[in-house]
Parts: sequence; C-alpha cells; structure tokens
Amino acid sequence: MSHPAQVKIPATYMRGGTSKGVFFRLQDLPASAQVPGEARDRLLLRVIGSPDPYQKQTDGMGGATSSTSKTVILAEPTVPDHDVDYLFGQVSIDKPFVDWSGNCGNLTAAVGAFAINGGFVSPERIPDNGICTVRIWQANIRKTIIAQVPITNGEVQETGDFELDGVTFPAAEVQVEFMDPADGEGAMFPTGNVQDDLDVPGLGSLRATMINAGIPTIFVDAKAIGYTGTELQDDINGNPDALAMFETIRAHGAVRMGLINHVDEAAGRQHTPKVAFVAPPADYVASSGKAIETGDIDLLVRAMSMCKLHHAMMGTAAVAIATAAAIPGTLVNQAAGGGDRSAVTFGHPSGTLRVGAEAREVDGDWTATKAVMSRSARVLMEGWVRVPGGSF
Repeated sequence: MSHPAQVKIPATYMRGGTSKGVFFRLQDLPASAQVPGEARDRLLLRVIGSPDPYQKQTDGMGGATSSTSKTVILAEPTVPDHDVDYLFGQVSIDKPFVDWSGNCGNLTAAVGAFAINGGFVSPERIPDNGICTVRIWQANIRKTIIAQVPITNGEVQETGDFELDGVTFPAAEVQVEFMDPADGEGAMFPTGNVQDDLDVPGLGSLRATMINAGIPTIFVDAKAIGYTGTELQDDINGNPDALAMFETIRAHGAVRMGLINHVDEAAGRQHTPKVAFVAPPADYVASSGKAIETGDIDLLVRAMSMCKLHHAMMGTAAVAIATAAAIPGTLVNQAAGGGDRSAVTFGHPSGTLRVGAEAREVDGDWTATKAVMSRSARVLMEGWVRVPGGSF
C-alpha cells in the first residue's frame, strides 16, 4: 500500500516573550490553507502534532503546553498604514481544533522581527542602526499593535542583555504597544460594572472583574477560592478538582461576558476568556528559585491558559492586568492597593513583570488608549516544516 510523500512548507520557529510557535507567510502555505477553513486547521494541527491523546505532541513542533502549541500566519496588510497582518492560532493539544478567538501578546514581540525578515516592511523604513517601528494589524481582534524592533547593521538585533522572567537567557528588548486594547467591538466591561457577583455552581457567588482588554479576562480574588496568589504550576495543574473549578468559573464568566450563549460552548473556545486570580503582595519563591519580596511588586497574579496554570503570564493577560489596575474599583486595582495607577509590577509564577496602561472614563464608560510592555524575541530555527501529504 502506497502512502503520500511529505509536503515541505517554508516556516520559522520563533520564541516571542515566554511563548514559542511556528510562523508562516500566508503566500508560502499550500493553496487550500491560504484561506480560513478546515484545510488550514488540519494543516496547523498536523504541524504542531495535535490532537495527541498522550498530550506530548511528540510527532509535531508543539511543546505540549499552552505556551508552545501556537501558530502564526503573517500576510500583506489589509488595513492602510500598517506593515503586516498578524493572525494567531492557538492549537489544542489533545483535541482537534484551532482556536482563532484571541491574540497572543507574547508572540507579538516576534511578529515585528518576522515582518522585517519576511519582507513585509519596506527597506527604506529599516534603519542601519536604531529602532524600526513595525505597525501590526492583529487580525483576530482587529486592533493595532506597534513593535519597536532594534536594528544593528541593517539586521534585526536579537541578542542583548534584557532579562525576562520566564525566559532562561537574556536577549534584545522589544517594546510592544497595544493600541486601543479593548478586545472586540463591545464595551471594555461587558456587564457595565467594574465588579460583579458571578454565580458559580459549587462555589456560590464570587466577586469578579470581567474585562475585555488585551484578551477577555475574568479576575477573581485568590482568597475567595482558597488560594494565596503565590501558587506555582504544580500547586494547581496536578489537581483535577482545581482545574475543574477554574473551568467552571471560566464557562460561567464567558456567558456573563456574552462570549458564548451556554456554558457547554466553553469547551470549544479554550483560548478565551482567561481566568486569573489576584492577591495583595506577599513574599514567595518563583519557579526558578528566585526570591520575590513583597516590596518588589504591587500585587500577585496567577492566570489559567488552555485549562492549566500558566508558567509565567500571557502577554495579552498582562494587558488586561495593567488596564484593570488603572481603573479604580476593579479587583486588580484593589489588590494593588487602590488609587490612580499608570503602571504595575506584578508577581507571577516565574517572577515579576512591569506593564503600563492608560485608561480614562468618558460619559460613564471606561476606555483604554494603550498598554505597553517590554518583551524579547529570537529565531530558533528556520527552513521548512514537513507534513504528511493527505493530512490537510
């Protein structure tokens, strides 16, 4: 019995922030995958190695975590005054679907470099030495992101001394600005409130801040669900009851936010919304062994991603944290001590992160103008990925 040969597809494997993924140019994909649909999803699933009932992604490029089961497609800009369209696909590890419902803020740091190297940025806009400003159209959420990419001798500068907790080695700093970061076309607070009572079976009524900024996020108080905010991955990811509790919170919060119509739909939308729990500052030891002291941070935040506690912090969730911290009365703002804030430093499982946001109230509705953070990015491998023919 004969089997089809493997297909070679140009691709680049990149780290961006605390995530990594497989990057493609739209024009390099097979014709059937150049348009949204089943063929594209099947291709990306096979590239990453999903669905994998063993949850290892051994037969693909994925790393068997939400941070490493990611794909990016870049294309010519469809919006004026932008350099590139950025489409993000979060690939499920054990289920046969790709979630297109949100952005990846960490990989955004790599998009700017890939856009320059991939020929999307006009050569005359790339300095010999200095900073190249790349205007990115985030196609999932239809928002503008600006990446400030360092250039040395006409090439993207990837090495440097910028340290990012959650990433082992230093690299060059890339500043990323999320413009008008409220996710989607609805209100930043879809319920109209900075805090709500969220009824969750098995838990009762929880105070929650539900916000659309960076990515739809449900914030709850750590103490209210039996945690301190200093937890690491092993404290939660090995506990099926805890994971089920967070998924129940996420499903009921998604309904309240208008993202789904019924809790049963949450299983098919794993990427959004996120669930995070917050607490006031406290001493703890990060997963690297680094001691984090109360005076180092404004608050503690832990966030769930694809049904597991994230090892650090998603970039989009960091935008939500900064935006919520800038708005009095949110659980995030209260955990940080209240008051007016344009930036916060929060503690996460791998260490700390500083992120800023600008928010203002207009006619009783809150809006955010931008959020800013620094990340880093690096090409890990470039060439081709090979996919068995007939799999897409």
